[in-house]
Amino acid sequence: MPPKIHLVRHAQGEHNVIRDYTIRDAVLTDKGKGQCRDLKSVFQHHNDIDIVIASPLRRTIQTAALCFGPTLARAEVPFILLPSLQEVTDKGCDTGLADSAADFPQILAGLFLEGELEFDLDKIDASAVSKGWNGKKGYWAYEKQTILKRAQDLRNWLLQRPEEQILLVTHGAFAHFLTEDWDVADPMIGTAYKNCEHREFRFTTESTADNAHLQELEASRRRRGVQEKESDPHVLDALKTVVYNTKQ
Repeated sequence: MPPKIHLVRHAQGEHNVIRDYTIRDAVLTDKGKGQCRDLKSVFQHHNDIDIVIASPLRRTIQTAALCFGPTLARAEVPFILLPSLQEVTDKGCDTGLADSAADFPQILAGLFLEGELEFDLDKIDASAVSKGWNGKKGYWAYEKQTILKRAQDLRNWLLQRPEEQILLVTHGAFAHFLTEDWDVADPMIGTAYKNCEHREFRFTTESTADNAHLQELEASRRRRGVQEKESDPHVLDALKTVVYNTKQ
C-alpha cells in the first residue's frame, strides 16, 4: 500500500514576525519553539512514523527536530533533508545558507541549544542536498511551472517509497503545490497553512508512478474544522515585483 503522508508547515520564523524577508535562511522565534512543543505534546503518531523528511532550510530543520523528538529518538527512524521541500520564493528568508551537504555540520552545530534535542545531531542526513539547491535557478527557480514540476516529481517519488507513514516538514506555499490544494487565492503569494499545522494525506487510487496525487484524509479535514484561512504575507510581499507564468 502507498504510504500515508503527514505534512507539517514550519513553526513561526523570525521573518514572519518582523516581516523582514531579506533575513537569510530565517530561524524560529521563541514563540515558534513553543508551537513545536505544543505540537509534540498532541501528536499521536510518534510511534508510527517510519521516516522524517524536512526542507534543508533552518526553520524546517528546527521544527522537525523540536516537534518530533520522540519520533526521532527511535533509532530506526531516519531524518533526511530534501531540497525538493524548500519554499518557493527567492527571498533571503527562503534561501538556504548551506551551499551543499558539506556545509551542514557547521550549520547544525549552532542551530540548537544544549538539551533541546532528544536524539543525536549526527542523525540528520544532508547527503541529498546537492550544490545549487539554494541558487533559485533552473529546477529550483521561483517560477510557477517549475514549482509544479518539482511538486509532481516529489509526489511520484513519495508514492514509491517503502515506508508506511512518512512525515514531511515543509513550507506554507510549497505545501499547496505538493498537495494540489488550491484553497488560497494563489499559492505563489499566500498559504492557508498555519505555523506548525499538521495535515494527513493518502495517495489517490488513480495515482501512478508517473502521475501521483494526494488527497487529504477526512479526519484531517475535520480536525481543522472551520478555521479561517490566512495568507502568509511574506510570500505576497515577495511576489510584488515578480512576473510569473500563470498557466496551470
